[in-house]
Amino acid sequence: MSASRSLAAPLLKVDAVTKRYIGVTALTDASLAVGAGEVRALLGRNGAGKSTLIRILSGVEQADTGTVSIDGTILDGGGVRRANELGVQTVHQEPSLVPDMTVAENMFVGAWPRSGGKIDYDAMRAEASTVIDRLGLDIDPDSPVAALSLATRQLVEICRAVRRQPRVLILDEPTSALAATEVSIVLDTVTRIAKTGVAVIYVSHRLDEIRRIASSATILRDGRVVDTVEMDTTGTDAMIAMMVGPDHQAQERPPLRAVDRTRTPLLSVRDLRLPPKIEKVSFDLFAGEVLGIAGLMGSGRTEVLRAVAGFDTPVSGEMTLDGKPMPWNAPAVMKRNGVGLTPEDRKHDAIVPLLGVDENMVLSDYTRVRHHGPISLRRMRTAAQSLIDRLRIETASPVTPIVNLSGGNQQKAIIGRWLHADASILLLDEPTRGVDVAAKAGIYDLVRALADAGKAVIFVSGELEELPLVCDRVITVQGGRVTAEFIGVDVTVDAVLSAAMAA
Repeated sequence: MSASRSLAAPLLKVDAVTKRYIGVTALTDASLAVGAGEVRALLGRNGAGKSTLIRILSGVEQADTGTVSIDGTILDGGGVRRANELGVQTVHQEPSLVPDMTVAENMFVGAWPRSGGKIDYDAMRAEASTVIDRLGLDIDPDSPVAALSLATRQLVEICRAVRRQPRVLILDEPTSALAATEVSIVLDTVTRIAKTGVAVIYVSHRLDEIRRIASSATILRDGRVVDTVEMDTTGTDAMIAMMVGPDHQAQERPPLRAVDRTRTPLLSVRDLRLPPKIEKVSFDLFAGEVLGIAGLMGSGRTEVLRAVAGFDTPVSGEMTLDGKPMPWNAPAVMKRNGVGLTPEDRKHDAIVPLLGVDENMVLSDYTRVRHHGPISLRRMRTAAQSLIDRLRIETASPVTPIVNLSGGNQQKAIIGRWLHADASILLLDEPTRGVDVAAKAGIYDLVRALADAGKAVIFVSGELEELPLVCDRVITVQGGRVTAEFIGVDVTVDAVLSAAMAA
């Protein structure tokens, strides 16, 4: 299914590109070449430099050093417009269609065909139909986008890019939100596009679909191109080893802890189904345990936590707490039963920026700081100070606005919110995102101390090297299902990544 490589005269060439931001180098001397009609996979873990490279190729950002050229012409400034003029089109992971417009209207946004000073809707529909037919798709150009499935919307995004006659087409995780049954349609469409001589850059964490569509893969690690390999001669283990690198487990893992898994689980989830990302997920969580849920972008990790916390309604499935059946879509019920969620987006979904640390920490349970009805400021600050001391939160005062704290201290305060409510189950979604190394170590210690005290923790992280440092057991989720389980010393970055990317 792969398009054949043709590198004699590369259509796209990236030569020694380096990109620096304040305090970090995102790309270092990155080079690659892609021929006309080739589908090149771009592989790497989170933070490897893929997104930075895509932004540079798309004209969104400019390299500090090095060059990008399209058929010999250097992309040198001019932004997205210049990249488009040279034939670069990008389909981003996040959809950008206008729901209330039709398919045809979305395909022509910003470039309406006109006749006599008015939009020529007949010409627009005719050209849209031509592109759709050329790609072998069954899409009505007059359909409102709001009425389309996620898979069809993604195809419309691709049609819009193809209408602009790209020479280089960049697809960033085009199937991450799609069910397995919908993926083949997108892959077939991309293959047809490549056969017309377009150079395709295809970014995905799903190795099974990459093997179906790509002839080669460029692998990045820590902002550097490790190698470009042929898909049909390179094994999955070899590619994962290149993505992980030799120093991925330099930190010393903590001693293994005994967890009694013979007793009734504190939390049990069976056959959770929440399309399009979750098809069938089952797991148990025991008192005194840190359970990691690993999966790559779009695998449904966050959706699992949100369903358990009561914020999303599954199509089907059962959930029990300490053996007692629990309803779905009932966050207040889950909170009363000791379940607390720290969301992935701390800034927008967790903290109230201008409120004090104390006010943020007691949001989960005002009853503990009331005095004959009203909230007692003295009780609130006493409760907050106790948690600040216990969690070693660095703040000048309990009343300091939480927005003034570092990311790591904000995260500790959000975890403290659920300790204030005496939650027995903590659902931690990317709890170390955006915090420094020292703060991460502090959060690891805190999580394990909570488990030592008998609480149960689900720890979700895209940084796989964290998992052996904090988790007693890890399950991997891929394609909407649990693909593997690892316990104790079997929790390794290599094993987890392999399971997360497996077909």
